[in-house]
Amino acid sequence: MSEFFAMGGHAAFIWPCYGLAVAVMIFLVVQSVRTMRANEKLVETLRSGRRAKATEGSASGQPTSDEKEAKA
Repeated sequence: MSEFFAMGGHAAFIWPCYGLAVAVMIFLVVQSVRTMRANEKLVETLRSGRRAKATEGSASGQPTSDEKEAKA
């Protein structure tokens, strides 16, 4: 088993590379999750704003932009 960890005398070069690779992958996962959550919040904000516009437009009797596009 110690021969495996010694990697034929190259352990000083190989193990740090494995560590760096794992660190980069963890960073990428964390960054991707953060970006996804931020984008989901943005989408929800945009959708709620669109819903508010649709409700406002239908309450005033004016067609919404969606209704205008559907007629065209």
